[in-house]
Amino acid sequence: MGAHGSNLDEILAEDMHHWYNKFMRESPSGLITLFELKTMLQMQGMTEEASSYVDQVFYTFDMDGDGYIDFVEYIAAVSLLLKGEINQKLKWYFKLFDQDGNGKIDKDEMETIFKAIQDITRSYDVPPEEIVTLIYERIDVNNEGELTLEEFITGAKEHPDIMEMLTKMMDLTHVLEIIVNGQKKPGQA
Repeated sequence: MGAHGSNLDEILAEDMHHWYNKFMRESPSGLITLFELKTMLQMQGMTEEASSYVDQVFYTFDMDGDGYIDFVEYIAAVSLLLKGEINQKLKWYFKLFDQDGNGKIDKDEMETIFKAIQDITRSYDVPPEEIVTLIYERIDVNNEGELTLEEFITGAKEHPDIMEMLTKMMDLTHVLEIIVNGQKKPGQA
């Protein structure tokens, strides 16, 4: 899991009561709204793609669809991302990419998410178009320009380099740490 994972593993290993208190300090209502999440992540001035990506992340974490992430949903999301089986993670990635919910990922959807991730992480090593082209050349065996869930999972598992790329690109460690630890307010050390 690397350096990022060890920090979150320590956070998860803390006494649950203590961790719950931290969550409640950051969100006294016990619920995080989309607006609060974007505020925590300092989304002001981000691109439309980045904002849309955070929307997608929020809606996949909001498992009951009530417009809030509560503590239980948050714990479930953290557990999935840190401890989840590979199939569970790939299903979650697929759900994030499938922005229109039609059960297929097209190139534009995937490229939009990768652009958004790069805007948030400010890491522009490889152009999103190149990443998407590589993934579709390897995984889209029918050359339809769309990936079903089955194609996506099978393709990622059959190509370790693509799996590694997806895992790195989709790493939300930074987002989870901000939510748990709280965003430093301007002027705080």
